[in-house]
Amino acid sequence: MNRDVKIALISLLACLVLIAAAGAVSATDDAVTQEDNATDELPVEPIEDPHPGYEAQNVDDDTEELIELGKMLYFDPRISETGTISCNTCHNVMEGGDDSRDIAMGVHGLTGPVASPTVWNSGFHHTQFWDGRADTLAEQAEGPIVADVEMGMPDHEAALDRIRAVEGYTDRFEDVFGDDEVDLERVTEAIAAYERTLITDNSPFDQYARGDADAMTDEQIAGMETFQEVGCQSCHSGPMFSGQYDNPESGEFHGDRNPTYEDNELCQEYIEDWDLQQHDGRMDVTGDEADQYVYKTPTLRNIEHTAPYLHTGQGENLEETIRMMAACQLDTEIDDEEVDEIHSFLTALTGEYPEQTMPQLPNPSGESMIPMDAMDIDLEDAIGEEVDEDENGEDDGIGMMAVLAGILALALVAALATIVYMRQQQTA
Repeated sequence: MNRDVKIALISLLACLVLIAAAGAVSATDDAVTQEDNATDELPVEPIEDPHPGYEAQNVDDDTEELIELGKMLYFDPRISETGTISCNTCHNVMEGGDDSRDIAMGVHGLTGPVASPTVWNSGFHHTQFWDGRADTLAEQAEGPIVADVEMGMPDHEAALDRIRAVEGYTDRFEDVFGDDEVDLERVTEAIAAYERTLITDNSPFDQYARGDADAMTDEQIAGMETFQEVGCQSCHSGPMFSGQYDNPESGEFHGDRNPTYEDNELCQEYIEDWDLQQHDGRMDVTGDEADQYVYKTPTLRNIEHTAPYLHTGQGENLEETIRMMAACQLDTEIDDEEVDEIHSFLTALTGEYPEQTMPQLPNPSGESMIPMDAMDIDLEDAIGEEVDEDENGEDDGIGMMAVLAGILALALVAALATIVYMRQQQTA
């Protein structure tokens, strides 16, 4: 081996040694960075684990094709009686996953009894609806389709017939399920699969809980401590801050009576002003008086975007709702500084919303899925004759009294005008 070849080999070996050394230094730097971001280096220990992510839900059978079909059905208003209301109407994924109303509005402008809860992260809930009457997302999706104050279809078959009549939909069902049969189970299974994609991970709290000490502000960190010290975490626990996530769609109800401390003087004001005892809550599901005024614990994630608050929708802003919850759920009155700190912490629970695009819906050209008479309505039939009857079904006479009062007022005005005219004639 000549001298030039030896020099070349020695140089190559030296380069390889330098590259290996650089890699070792880089790995050491990475290890130091990870160690710097470890939770034991945080100024305050996070009170819960970070968001568990999409895979922590029941997603084993959720294919991309099933999710896309579910998204189409979720956004399609033609499954409602009037062709105007979709799942997205009351659970708008272009914003906080609700409808920003105190009570939800459905077909013909009719309104339901409670506010719409957010759909974001709902795949982690153990039960669905405020009263927990549905165990799964698929079961929940069945209800609004035939609810007279929501989508208003006379029965599920009527809704399914509309889907079956569109070739583009039946083709989709065949692609997903292997045949073109359209049934309720498949429809709700698809909608649920799409809803499970609606997660908002990577909030400032999640980043902090994963080791980034700079992800939350000092005020948010102080608010996290106050949130725990006051007792909010006793109900709003776990990474969803709802007491639910480990057994998603299991039917294991988690909730509490609201109000719990109805004898609290401040709470009594909220009970009256916010209609907290207007509905019976979970008692309507179980028939057990112990469940009166019991409601599912909602998630606090993205709560700054989901006003108005509570099942009654009477909490207009987050600050006042925090005061109400302290009085009615914890039997305590908190000061303005504590309210501001908790409010600041709650804003740290706002995650990153995945981009949502409107699906292209199958449409038979020149035809409509909606009957021409779909907008016709008998108002009394639609609202259960609530115009003339009270909740006991007895005529309260208020409407007739108003009419009689109006007639009497007109008669008095006419008589007065006549008297004035006659006096003027006598003095003329």
